[in-house]
Amino acid sequence: MSALQQAQQTYLDHLAVERGLAANTLSSYRRDLRRYLTHLAGRDIDAPAAIGEADVSAFLVALREGDEEHPPLAANSAARAVVAVRGFHRFLLREGLVTVDAARGVRPPSPPKRLPKAISVQEVEALLAAAGADETPRALRDRALLELLYGSGARISEAVGLDVDDLDVDPAGSGTVRLLGKGSKERVVPVGSYAREAASAYLVRGRPALAASGSGSPALFLNARGGRLSRQSAWTVLKAAAERAGLRRQISPHTLRHSFATHLLDGGADVRVVQELLGHASVTTTQVYTLVTVDRLREVYATSHPRAR
Repeated sequence: MSALQQAQQTYLDHLAVERGLAANTLSSYRRDLRRYLTHLAGRDIDAPAAIGEADVSAFLVALREGDEEHPPLAANSAARAVVAVRGFHRFLLREGLVTVDAARGVRPPSPPKRLPKAISVQEVEALLAAAGADETPRALRDRALLELLYGSGARISEAVGLDVDDLDVDPAGSGTVRLLGKGSKERVVPVGSYAREAASAYLVRGRPALAASGSGSPALFLNARGGRLSRQSAWTVLKAAAERAGLRRQISPHTLRHSFATHLLDGGADVRVVQELLGHASVTTTQVYTLVTVDRLREVYATSHPRAR
């Protein structure tokens, strides 16, 4: 291994052990840095100290233009790769492997702001009703899963990663769920009455039947073999419910998360409260949802005010 490859591996180990990055995030960093090192090798660079700002800038240009092996990357994908490279160079400087941060002056391209795709409350209700159309153990599980995704704003990975002990519900009172988010950051989110009722029904009448086929998994959501429900299977649950509900637009687990945030803000929730519920590190990430509500205000004004047109 070259000195640069050794430094890259040390950095990835640091991200995994000391920073506790999620497996998917770590995989993205590894892929981006592998491409970066290939780019540097094409410029006859194999040592950290030999990298200059022009080399990093050229990598950003290569990402945007593409080559024979890689298609051009959109701004958000290129920005992710540059963030990985900038983190790598900060690490090199901190570890004393270089004396100058060559990537400090290279800024990631600004991705265009995309409004989150939320669905209406009526569409959410149709989706949830379709998930629990019959009272089989799987139907009870599916209804509880989708109610919890929409009722708590959880990411799909957070929901399928739940254990039974992470959920505290009282059908007649209150409830909370403990979610483990990005960077192993934990947050406790309230659970509404509909999600509490669906979860209680599943725990009493659905989960025991599914658990009978397994070996005592602590997972909240089980598959037909009694093991933990996978992300892919959860996607399938949502897709099937959307089809039964007659929803023509493409629905993803993140659609329910977007809808959770949008409907809260439409109902008057403070953006910082929504930030905490979603587990966003910065309120800037959450503020994109306020653009949706402003559009909604314009729509209501245009259709309701007698002199709006």
